[in-house]
Amino acid sequence: MDGFKELLAQAATEYGLLLSENQLIAMETYYRLLIEWNEKINLTAITLPHDVAVKHMIDSLSCYREDIFSSDTSVIDVGTGAGFPGIPLKIYRPDLKLTLMDSLNKRLLFLREVTDTLELRGVELVHARAEEGGKNRQYRAKFQIAVSRAVARMNVLSELCLPFVQTGGYFIALKGAQYEEEVIEAATAITTLGGRVERMEPVILPGLADKRAVVYIKKVAATPSDYPRRPGTPEKKPL
Repeated sequence: MDGFKELLAQAATEYGLLLSENQLIAMETYYRLLIEWNEKINLTAITLPHDVAVKHMIDSLSCYREDIFSSDTSVIDVGTGAGFPGIPLKIYRPDLKLTLMDSLNKRLLFLREVTDTLELRGVELVHARAEEGGKNRQYRAKFQIAVSRAVARMNVLSELCLPFVQTGGYFIALKGAQYEEEVIEAATAITTLGGRVERMEPVILPGLADKRAVVYIKKVAATPSDYPRRPGTPEKKPL
């Protein structure tokens, strides 16, 4: 655990982010809880302090754009897993109204401890598959932003995420090396679901040479009521 805060502060500076002392302390606490819980349930294969600082914390914040994350923005993190990118975004911008959705209740128990320990206000935890959540009137078209990180290929992910977004809002995907091919492959799905690719921003994380990017998809029309399809169908029969 020693030195995580310093490693994170250095990585943030190299990336061009300014994190306050309180934000650094909160992310260090989050890291400590992640490592503790990771011994009981499988949350992450990335555990070394520097790797978590860069590949989880800074990577999560790479999707942040001030013009999109305006004041009191409602955000849903779909398939949040161990809380990335949702929790780092909430630490960075405490005013965000955050919903963390995951299909595995054990992960949500971990996230409940994180939010309680960090005293994060305005966070809702939802135990559901994205296909079910996207049909639920409580969540469908209720968010200004849906974010997701490394959950599925773009054509599948679009069907899982775009139904949550209000028209005029954004679906933001944090993607790896194949992002350009994935976006081309997902062109029909994105259009069918009411989206339009606005921009793809390549991301270079401190000390890493791998290729990754953030894809910003604007919701320009309502998602047809047929979508999302039943659980498992988007993966088996991508649009």
